[in-house]
Amino acid sequence: MGRTHSNAYLRLNNFFPVEHRAVLKAICDSDAAKANKFVEVWGYERAETDWQKLVEAPDIDLIDICVPNVAHRDIAVAAARNGKMVMCEKPLAMSVAEAQEMVAAVEKAGVPNMVSFNYRRVPAVALARQLVEEGRIGRPFHYRATYLQDWTISPDVPQGGDALWRLDLRVAGSGVTGDLLAHSIDTAMWLNGAITRVVAKTETFIKERMHQLSGKLEAVGIDDACMFLAEFANGSMGTFESTRYARGRKNYNSFELNGADGSLYFDLEEPEYLQFFEYQQLQSGKKTESHLTGWRKIHTTNAEHPYMKHYWVPGATIGYEHTFLNALADFVAGIESGKPAQPDFRNALETQKVCDAVLESARAGRWVETGVEL
Repeated sequence: MGRTHSNAYLRLNNFFPVEHRAVLKAICDSDAAKANKFVEVWGYERAETDWQKLVEAPDIDLIDICVPNVAHRDIAVAAARNGKMVMCEKPLAMSVAEAQEMVAAVEKAGVPNMVSFNYRRVPAVALARQLVEEGRIGRPFHYRATYLQDWTISPDVPQGGDALWRLDLRVAGSGVTGDLLAHSIDTAMWLNGAITRVVAKTETFIKERMHQLSGKLEAVGIDDACMFLAEFANGSMGTFESTRYARGRKNYNSFELNGADGSLYFDLEEPEYLQFFEYQQLQSGKKTESHLTGWRKIHTTNAEHPYMKHYWVPGATIGYEHTFLNALADFVAGIESGKPAQPDFRNALETQKVCDAVLESARAGRWVETGVEL
């Protein structure tokens, strides 16, 4: 994440006409050698091994949090208290309680803030939002999302340490729910409104793994897989599934929304496409299917598609790294216009509420209200 965010800061003014230009002042890593190498590669002015020095530094305006989840709250709260703008990787926090502290801190300080749910900035996903806002889906009935990977299937994969902290409950807070489903939940509520209650089942397939820091075989506390049913405030039904045990799936993040007037489908492994089904309306005024009705596979690379006017000619795609660039451009434009970009910390708190409700439901074996603000 440090690389994707740094790339966005470096490229921002090459592609977007914002007034301000980022200055890469400092990078922080607990490993001094890694920090110094990052400075060399990405052009930062200095390296630090103590994040407290960054949040107190007078020459730094913005703190960008790309660290394991366990440290999000402390860094964000300290940064806000020192008057720094804050960007934070998802999920916002380890829990709703931590997220609420972070929201209170940034709002009390009045500092700009945003959470990196970068998939909102995929042009095809942003186009899906546009189609919903244009009323092309009509009354929504179903939302289904999947987020599938396969990188933890082997029992020989350890937990903990720099690369595998996501498998350590004490550092990550949860497994696929916070890491993957947080993205799915954010996208779902952005497109289809608030999720009001959920019922969930989680599973940890491999119960013990070697811990890289202790060198001992330790219990695995995170969820390897999660599936849940959801009810939306608009009356539609949702199904969500996520796992790191789907052999052959590398980053299969998909969603489908079905409504009275149309449907949408997106798959992150083909990010340049949005599939759209429109229920045709004949001259009689009755909505019915005609012999030309079918799914459209829209190649979202034209200038009229979200963000694409800033890049290449039609037919030339952009990639994963550009989603962070698009997000940063929105964040900076929001500061300059006085209309803050979303999702901010308060918006991401709502996603955290759903994540916590999912985990509570899985523990309790019952439906759980999310408490999401409508």
